[in-house]
Amino acid sequence: MNLEGPIAVGNTAEIYLCEGMVVKVFKDHLPDTESVYEAKKQEFVYSKGLPVPRVIDVLKVHGKQAIVMEHINGKTIGELVSENRQQTEHYMDLSIDVQQQIHSVTADSFEPMAVKLRSKIKQAVIEEKYKTSLVRKLESMPNNNSLCHGDFHFFNLIVTDNDEVKIIDWVDASAGDSCADICRTYLLYSQLSTELAEMYMRVYLSKSDFSRDEILQWEPILAGARLAENIEKAEAERLLGIIKDACS
Repeated sequence: MNLEGPIAVGNTAEIYLCEGMVVKVFKDHLPDTESVYEAKKQEFVYSKGLPVPRVIDVLKVHGKQAIVMEHINGKTIGELVSENRQQTEHYMDLSIDVQQQIHSVTADSFEPMAVKLRSKIKQAVIEEKYKTSLVRKLESMPNNNSLCHGDFHFFNLIVTDNDEVKIIDWVDASAGDSCADICRTYLLYSQLSTELAEMYMRVYLSKSDFSRDEILQWEPILAGARLAENIEKAEAERLLGIIKDACS
């Protein structure tokens, strides 16, 4: 397989276009099972009728594990909003419809979100007293098997040439409480803009029976888990502030 320059580079993989397909090539530091693990998640989601790219193959490319997927023509909602800010609320409404579709699926076979969050909190560079408090909070939280994307935001949603929305990047998907997944999105948007985060919260609450408190009770836990990720210093300080407020 002949791969030229990547079209995108992330923390875990590089994305290439090849012969009308997308090839996701994983970095060497990941477990040897990573490509199969992620492909199985995406195949499950596809089997449930959710709008995701079809997995074509799992193989090795120049000694690196890779997933070959159907190529989706279109732009991310993030790109479309950047081009026309006046359409932000329209796309926010559309994206929440998609997120609610995801949460309607039961994912019994997926790793429990609580397990993933506990592991990340333990990896986070914060004082032990905060880790202990956050794990205790996590153990008291609702626990169910809704499919949760784990990294749901405008740049993981592609609007196709036929105006369909396709959901990409399922590496962080798990089974858990949908309010936690909503809160994770709120936390990501709040890093970019308080206005965007509050628009997301307002629109989501208008389309669901959840309360703001039900969603935000997850915020310190998710802030602690996010501190295990590769984030900028300013964001780490903001997240630590959320944790300290909740654990004081």
